[in-house]
Amino acid sequence: MSIEPLWEVFVRSRRGLSHTHVGSLHAPDATMALRNARDVYTRRQEGVSIWVVRATDITASSPDEKDEFFDPAGDKVYRHPTFYEVPEGVEHL
Repeated sequence: MSIEPLWEVFVRSRRGLSHTHVGSLHAPDATMALRNARDVYTRRQEGVSIWVVRATDITASSPDEKDEFFDPAGDKVYRHPTFYEVPEGVEHL
C-alpha cells in the first residue's frame, strides 16, 4: 500500500482577497486534490477559488535564519518613507 501525496490547500473566500492556507489533505493527483479540497474546505460555499500545491513542491525560509535571510533588505533606505516629508492633506500614499 502506497501513501498518497500530501497537498496543501489554499482558498480565496471572496473576489479580490488573497488565498489563505486552510489545511492539508492526501490525494493521488491534482484533480482529486481539488475535488477533495472543495468537499472538505468549502462545504458552506465559502470559496471562490482553490489552489492545491503538492507539499514537496513548497520551499520555505527557515525561521531560525530570519536575521541573515532578511538582513539584505535593511540597507535599502528607499523602501522606507523616512527620508522625505509627506505633504499635508495626502491621506493614501
